[in-house]
Amino acid sequence: MILGDHTALSPPQQRQRGITVDEVFRRVAQKDPQRLALIDPPNRAMFTDGAPRRLTYAQADRMVSAIAGRLRHLGIPTDAIVGVQLPNTVENILTILAVLRAGMIAAPMPLLWRRADAIAALARIGAKALITCRQVGGFNHCHLAMRVASEVFSIRYVCGFGEKLADGVVPFGDLFTAEKLNPVPPFDRERLNSASAHVALITFDTGNKGIVPVARNHLEMLTGGLSVALESKLAQGAHIVSAVAPSSFAGISLTLLPWLFCAGTLSLHHPFEAHVFAQQRRAEACRTVILPGAVALRLAESGAFARDGGPTIIGAWRSPERVATSSAWREPEASLVDVSIFGEAGFVAARRSPDGQAAPLPLGPVTAPRSSPTGSVVTEVVRTAAGTVALRGPMVPRHAFPPGIERSGLPHFEIDHFGLVDTGYACRVDSLTKGVVVTGPPAGIVNVGGYRFSLHELREAVGRIDTGATLTALPDPVTGQRLIGNAVDRDMVQAALTAVGVNPLVAAAFRDRSERADLAAE
Repeated sequence: MILGDHTALSPPQQRQRGITVDEVFRRVAQKDPQRLALIDPPNRAMFTDGAPRRLTYAQADRMVSAIAGRLRHLGIPTDAIVGVQLPNTVENILTILAVLRAGMIAAPMPLLWRRADAIAALARIGAKALITCRQVGGFNHCHLAMRVASEVFSIRYVCGFGEKLADGVVPFGDLFTAEKLNPVPPFDRERLNSASAHVALITFDTGNKGIVPVARNHLEMLTGGLSVALESKLAQGAHIVSAVAPSSFAGISLTLLPWLFCAGTLSLHHPFEAHVFAQQRRAEACRTVILPGAVALRLAESGAFARDGGPTIIGAWRSPERVATSSAWREPEASLVDVSIFGEAGFVAARRSPDGQAAPLPLGPVTAPRSSPTGSVVTEVVRTAAGTVALRGPMVPRHAFPPGIERSGLPHFEIDHFGLVDTGYACRVDSLTKGVVVTGPPAGIVNVGGYRFSLHELREAVGRIDTGATLTALPDPVTGQRLIGNAVDRDMVQAALTAVGVNPLVAAAFRDRSERADLAAE
């Protein structure tokens, strides 16, 4: 692992060194600048502007500085919050790193968020800028960003990648070829002395009262990435292919950070085309594969990983209650690491046992790797008196955001006096293993393919359009749950939901079920 002197640092060591995510990236780029760093999806031209890119660490480092310099040249101050909404392409990774290099706070947003969610989230955190691209599939994200900016008073700039950008959008695509770049001003002494403790990332969780921001500093981010890298036994210089986008804490911890820790090559896949994914995996000789857990099991059952030289599969489970009941891993040529994700509170990574069965969550401290009793503690699992999973520890947020919001009466990310975050997931303690088994999702929360919704809020939104319409959530073997809507005039309800800017997954619930809902391009 590369983190300074080629060794993985424990969280206490990180705290002493004060290292930041950008410093990790800089060290990798300086050590091996010509190593291939980032690779675009080969089918990029099918869903967004531009031909696929292949960047070395030197080229990626230059582009990170270019974006950071332009952000500072615009006059956006240190510690300003910058929203990021991009597909799973190299620009996404570069932009998140650039925001951090500029001394600002990255706020990645899910790609399917539309006007209603984006406005609610960005207004809550006082974002100063929004970075997106012209189009993904058939949807114009620059037009969306401009509409959001018109309704969020704090946003001063909309920036975009791609061709034929809307008037008023600051272009970033020219930075790939620009000869003269804006410099990145150095941080002041106070910031340098405590850079790693500054807020670096804001992601968004969904509770029964709607969207709430969740803030993390560099140390908490690095701990999350380190836990995945160690549990998956990521090799130095690993070739990784990921179909998980960096639009959440777990997404960044599964992709961007392990890639930096191993100084490897990261191939990005815009989910999901099975044949394209297989092509990427073989063409780039990727021995580490990052997928939704249910998709990984299905591919294994079809023999997709047979004779691939023993790859490691990292399975992201955004419905962690499904891990315990998932089928056994029966692919002897590959190993599976389950990552049980509890919204934006945190996650637990666990390698499957030799019999292919998923391991229960440990009750108490979780080390990285799990098999090492002397490993670094990355989180702690607690069963609350209400029978739910609670987390605390080095990767779990310790403060609500914005500061003081817990005294305002507004919805916020709740952390108790002991640093515990109640995830709301029901659980029981296994009588044999004494581990924790997750048995159900938080009450009133729907999880569709990683997108979390408050069912109460969704039903209220539908009721305002058609009082006779109904909306319910049903189990789904791949996406966790799916939304089903009924109305006398489905087309009208669907059109009205789209017009008010809801997530397309919600509007699609009212499609004629004889039609195939195809959101793959998004």
